[in-house]
Amino acid sequence: MIDLNTPITDEDINNLKVGDVITISGQILTARDQAHKRIVDEGSPTNLKGSVIFHAGPIIQETKDSNETNYKMIAIGPTTSMRMNPYEADILDIGAKIIIGKGGMDDSVRDALVKNNAIYVVATGGCAALYVDKVNQINDVNWLDLGMPEAIWDLDVSSFGPLIVAMDSKGNSLYD
Repeated sequence: MIDLNTPITDEDINNLKVGDVITISGQILTARDQAHKRIVDEGSPTNLKGSVIFHAGPIIQETKDSNETNYKMIAIGPTTSMRMNPYEADILDIGAKIIIGKGGMDDSVRDALVKNNAIYVVATGGCAALYVDKVNQINDVNWLDLGMPEAIWDLDVSSFGPLIVAMDSKGNSLYD
């Protein structure tokens, strides 16, 4: 198991290969279809350099304390990544280094991973309760107008995983 800390650097990525198992500590951002599209169209509300993007639509509970809105993560699991194919190369060009999702991605993403020295890792579907235990806190939320699952959730995580490198920065893929 290889433990990585955010922000992710080129040195973190250089020796990773298809089949490696990693965990991530630090910041992870969730983003699905609509968030990807808005990032491409309008720019990101947060710095994506060295970032980890998780294709997930978390289940969040909203609470009120002293007139302040707080959020509690109930479950978080991967969503099908191929829906993000039209946007992912642009997201990688902006600076994302690790994409977390489920299933494969297309050759445009493979090419962008090589170009940007980045990787695509898969999270195991059905493990939403396991992954939620790795979330320390919700730091922030952007674009809540898209709805809770589509918003960008900024998460602080510890040893988030296990995650399997499915597409590496050399153009190799588990899906070949």
